[in-house]
Amino acid sequence: MEMGMTAADAAFRNDVRAFFDEKLTDDMREASNLTSGVFAEMEIGRRWHKVLYQQGWIAPSWPAEHGGADWTPMQRYIYDSEAGAAGAPRLFSMGLRMVGPVVMKFGDDEQKEFYLPRIRSGEDVWCQGYSEPGSGSDLASLQTRAIVDGDDYVVNGTKIWTTGAQYASRMFCLVRTSTEGKPQEGISFILIDMDTPGITIEPILTLAGDHEVNQVFLDDVRVPIKNRVGPENDGWTVAKYLLEFERGGAAYATTLAAGLEKLRAIAEAERTGGGRLIDDNAFAAKLAAVEVRQRAVQATEHRIMSDIAQRGPPGPASSIMKVLGSETNQWISELAVEATQYYAAPYQPEARVPGNNVEPIGPAATVPVMPKYLNFRAATIYAGSSEVQRNIMAKLVLGL
Repeated sequence: MEMGMTAADAAFRNDVRAFFDEKLTDDMREASNLTSGVFAEMEIGRRWHKVLYQQGWIAPSWPAEHGGADWTPMQRYIYDSEAGAAGAPRLFSMGLRMVGPVVMKFGDDEQKEFYLPRIRSGEDVWCQGYSEPGSGSDLASLQTRAIVDGDDYVVNGTKIWTTGAQYASRMFCLVRTSTEGKPQEGISFILIDMDTPGITIEPILTLAGDHEVNQVFLDDVRVPIKNRVGPENDGWTVAKYLLEFERGGAAYATTLAAGLEKLRAIAEAERTGGGRLIDDNAFAAKLAAVEVRQRAVQATEHRIMSDIAQRGPPGPASSIMKVLGSETNQWISELAVEATQYYAAPYQPEARVPGNNVEPIGPAATVPVMPKYLNFRAATIYAGSSEVQRNIMAKLVLGL
């Protein structure tokens, strides 16, 4: 993909920079810097969502007919790059990035008219009901059942690793509606109101001390059949389409570039053997190696962006970005722990709360380093493990 900017692209970049200068507050930047997980502190994220919504930029890849900004791949790349450089908060965006595109493609007119405006405005916050105990990467083995009773499904089962369920007003969920045929053939995709009686959310605290994920229990939960997206028993087709966006829509290259800049700043500040860590030959070689990897990710992302511009959704190529992006992110987080040294050890969750008045142990930049390292251990598991992604690439990308 030719990444040279046109005059219009350069003007758009200037508009984006001016927007960040005006709208991105100090506490939003602080929340971004302290974020160790996949999204910033929720209240700050909601405020940033509102700012983007009022600007008309909340859904950059959505078509204009559904209220999106309908940006070109280059505009999205420019925005993501500038957002990373400016320290914009990461939104909890499962509605915008995952279920929104699914409703556009598979939903009926009533579903589109009801859900899409609420996703854009932030009125609805979505979580994902895919994984279950014993059904993670082998998602087709899921056992949560949905049995027809009149105009409703009655749903029983449990979902686990449900990110943001404690904040969500709705869940997009895979359920088993048939036990006949292949496991994939009996799955349906439904939308559940989280206020429905019978839903219980139990928190799961991560090693980093964060409450991001949960286990969700569904006991005789009644879901209107009209909330099913796509045909009954064909939810696997819908789920695979959604996973393309989950795996390939994370703007990995810009995220990695921002992580590298923070790593470089730490290495410039830290001392070893009487000099700066960044001047240590052994560490500098590691830093150079991961930067080469980041640039390879960027080149791959540009190529996939070009394909998307010509042919639409990324398809199995999204698995390439999932593997490259998540593994490189882990590498950067490991080097950050090495650079921080013993300052990575203290457990100080209070110092990671935006607006806190806690005196951190060590330099402020080191506070989120270990939590990020711990959180990113899951990056090569969620949304399909690296082993699963490599099988997809071997079969559908390389034709092996």
